Amino acid sequence: MMRKYTDKKNAQLKNYYEDRFYHAPHTKKLPVEESAFKDYEVLLKKELELKSSFVELDFWVLEIQKEDNVKALTLLKGLGFEVFTEASAVDFVASKKGFVVFYQLLNLKQKLRVRVKTFVSVKERLQSVVHIFKGANWSEREIYDMFGIFIVGHPNLKRLLMPDDWFGHPFLKSYPLQGDEFAKWYEIDKIFGKEYREVVGEEQRDSGYANDKDTLNFARLYHETQKGEEPKKERAKQEYQEEGGVSFVKKIRRDEAKILEKRR
Repeated sequence: MMRKYTDKKNAQLKNYYEDRFYHAPHTKKLPVEESAFKDYEVLLKKELELKSSFVELDFWVLEIQKEDNVKALTLLKGLGFEVFTEASAVDFVASKKGFVVFYQLLNLKQKLRVRVKTFVSVKERLQSVVHIFKGANWSEREIYDMFGIFIVGHPNLKRLLMPDDWFGHPFLKSYPLQGDEFAKWYEIDKIFGKEYREVVGEEQRDSGYANDKDTLNFARLYHETQKGEEPKKERAKQEYQEEGGVSFVKKIRRDEAKILEKRR
């Protein structure tokens, strides 16, 4: 009996020390020589030094020096990869002191995709490719905004998603999940002023927070009610966040629908 109890106890404790999170298996990296990209690789190698080249999930993945990003994308565009689909970065600051920046292109005629990636150390700069692919304009601004990587030669390098006076770069792994002290009070300070911090309170920044009875935070789900007052049946019919506000439709009532003749 003692042994069975001990085994059971050890089995329970074991769960706390094992990694129970799912880890996706590594995808296979196949040689380019056995793929539809082999002729493209031969042509590219005549003009460019490739650090690595392989096929993964039907993508031709190239790794280049960061100084060659303009040349590489120009050559690939000339080889038929004329559609720019995406560019972004991955934070490896803690482990490698830098970022992996990647570009993805599409060859519509051959239905082939290529991913070009390069390593950019912290505080290093990367040349813009907007003059090759206009679609890179927004992606490069997002890379600058979210990761803090400076793009040289961009026609309008400024924040894209965050306000111009925002502090920090939210896609960094070191960035707090719910923002820092500046982020916590940003909207309160901008809308009401710092003197209203104690009156309004800090912003609700927990993305998992949901309370349909809370009228004081930004996570409001249904309709306005007075503090401490439960919505009454007649008030529950109200389809507005506040009096004269924008309509928040919960359920369409066709018999009560009407066409507005003008904007409010």
